[in-house]
Amino acid sequence: MTDINLILSIPQGIITASSLGIPGLARHYSPGSGRHFKDRKIFVDLAIKDLRPDFRFLDDGGWRNADTDSVNALAAAASGNRTKTALSNNAFSCTPISAYKRIYLVKTGGDVMPMEPGELLHRFVSGECHEEMSPAEVAGAAGIPNETVRAPRIYLVMCPIQILLVSNLTPVEYAWYATHRPGKVFRHVIFTELHSEQPGLAALSRYRDARVEIEADPDKKTKTVVSEDCINEVPFHSWLGYPPDTEGGLYVANQEEIDIYRFPAEIPSAWERASG
Repeated sequence: MTDINLILSIPQGIITASSLGIPGLARHYSPGSGRHFKDRKIFVDLAIKDLRPDFRFLDDGGWRNADTDSVNALAAAASGNRTKTALSNNAFSCTPISAYKRIYLVKTGGDVMPMEPGELLHRFVSGECHEEMSPAEVAGAAGIPNETVRAPRIYLVMCPIQILLVSNLTPVEYAWYATHRPGKVFRHVIFTELHSEQPGLAALSRYRDARVEIEADPDKKTKTVVSEDCINEVPFHSWLGYPPDTEGGLYVANQEEIDIYRFPAEIPSAWERASG
């Protein structure tokens, strides 16, 4: 029988059952040449067993039955459909990160590269969060040592919203803060740290002003620079962790933990050369 995949697409938040495989689905969804279109995405291959999700979806408010919809979509794909949508929106936040088998980066033209298997970076301790917390207090609440020397970092958040921000927080601290922040909490968050400013997204003065504000107030945790379609404007090689860097990659977190998916030690030359 043809292998069937259940694939979460980020940032779209769609889950699709497919008989095409990861590369086939990427080509199926590709709008064309990366020189003319922009449609980068992340595919997450989700765990299935006997044509059923091998996990339980998180509570989604009762307005749909994600388990049943996924079972029906998998059955349709197994019966010959190339693709069948299981969840058409907001699937990221109701899919547990423990369901992730592998993560793939997808360029506009349909070129696919698997990231290394996920690693647990840190398991959070139980800590209360409030808006006035300093970065040192965030570190303590997350259960990690405080950074004695801090420098502003740039994060690209891809889901559940797309934003580019400057922060005084380390990746572990930011993940804890984003998933615990009162009133603005993310159930899950997926993000990466960038090498430098992205002038194609905002004027350099926006970055400069954000850095000045962050550096002037050591207790300020984040400052948003851009809030729009960011993933299509930031090339993958701008992510920290892209060789020859040694630390960085794609971070996925919930209230309990943060995992990291690193770039492979050798980037496939065909994927690296592909535009988009």
